[in-house]
Amino acid sequence: MSTKPRKQVHLAAHFPGVNNTTVWADPASKSQVDFASFEHLARTAERGLFDFFFLAEGLRLREHRGRIHDLDVVGRPDTLTVLNAVAAVTEKLGLAGTINSTYNEPFELAKQFASLDHLSGGRAAWNVVTSSDAFTGENFRRGGYLEHSDRYRRAAEVVEATKTLWDSWPADALVIDRERGVFADDVPATAVRSSQFDLEAPFVLPRSPQGHPVLLQAGDSEEGREFGAKAADAIFTVHGTLEAGQAFYADIKGRLAKYGRSHDELLVFPAATFVLGDSEAEAHERARHIRYQQVSPQTALAFLEQVWGRDLSGYDPDGPLPDLEPDTTTEITRGRVRHAKDPLAVAKAWRERAEAGNLSIRELIIEVTTRQQFIGTPVQVAEQIDHYVQSDAADGFILVPHLTPAGLDEFVDRVVPELQERGSFRTEYQGTTLRDHLGLRHPHHPTVAEGARAS
Repeated sequence: MSTKPRKQVHLAAHFPGVNNTTVWADPASKSQVDFASFEHLARTAERGLFDFFFLAEGLRLREHRGRIHDLDVVGRPDTLTVLNAVAAVTEKLGLAGTINSTYNEPFELAKQFASLDHLSGGRAAWNVVTSSDAFTGENFRRGGYLEHSDRYRRAAEVVEATKTLWDSWPADALVIDRERGVFADDVPATAVRSSQFDLEAPFVLPRSPQGHPVLLQAGDSEEGREFGAKAADAIFTVHGTLEAGQAFYADIKGRLAKYGRSHDELLVFPAATFVLGDSEAEAHERARHIRYQQVSPQTALAFLEQVWGRDLSGYDPDGPLPDLEPDTTTEITRGRVRHAKDPLAVAKAWRERAEAGNLSIRELIIEVTTRQQFIGTPVQVAEQIDHYVQSDAADGFILVPHLTPAGLDEFVDRVVPELQERGSFRTEYQGTTLRDHLGLRHPHHPTVAEGARAS
């Protein structure tokens, strides 16, 4: 009688910046822009043998009721600049960054990520996102925005063009000869023809250590899922509960065959938070305290206003929901999409939830904005994470600590050893590239990393 092989848990560390996930006012919270903060979190992740360090991107500061939102990301340094700096203070940790495909060009993207891959020895990853937000578009020459279907068509063409540029150098094209010099042999001009791009020139860099930097994708729409199944190496998802995670996992893995891809060529990474305690009760009390720090009275009202489209500053956040209906004709927040296309339906569902639980505005917002959380003792949290992975609800998690930059320390010190004890997490890096860590094949050398994923 055979038993199902134990899957290995994959872990990544998210540097969250200032937002309602972090407790930025906590005395232990440090600078969001000082390089020491990025270095600390990255070094901790590498000490914990994580797959990669992840940075999001901010292309414009959000505005709420005409002012910059005070809990939004403020002053986030350029993603690629930070990742190149982090490459110099780490050795094996993967380096993943979100860069928008709507407002960037294939040549510059190919050059930037190939450069990071070369400088880091094969540790680069690009999280491909799109934007249909005209508010964000005002910061770019083209301005305006793309319709939902158009932005994924553009993303697909950007990724295809970028891959074509990465592939343009044969593996042995770079010739280093002390007598004849250094030259590139047999590098043809690279032609890219699509509805948006017409490029023809040799790419400026030889093939990087991974062949292609790892491609991540974040998008849950039908178009997003198809795009991810076709092009991505890993999916960054919000499906956190076990049942929702299993449904998404089965759906996205089931789409791979039509693109000639196998089940293990795409990894699923939900985002998750964690709270530890010496006892389960202590952990839950600590988690409750953290959530109340994250969702202040002002934050609760701001979230409610995003759905209601109204100034609700006169309402008591510890009181009941407004009895008036949302204003569907206004956008009170710029730069953040509403929770749904139908604010009236959201308001109805939230009222029903608040009435069923006798919840105040603040208590409701705490419930509806809580992402997947692992809460308990280190042993319990390790068990929970392992259960999700072994139950095919995820291949691993992108962990979002509530404190920057030291919020990951406790997890690495107390939970990682428990995962290792269970046989579900590495005790040392088995390779040097991010593809090695993730068990992904080299795009041009199928045997590379073929056995990296434990079976």
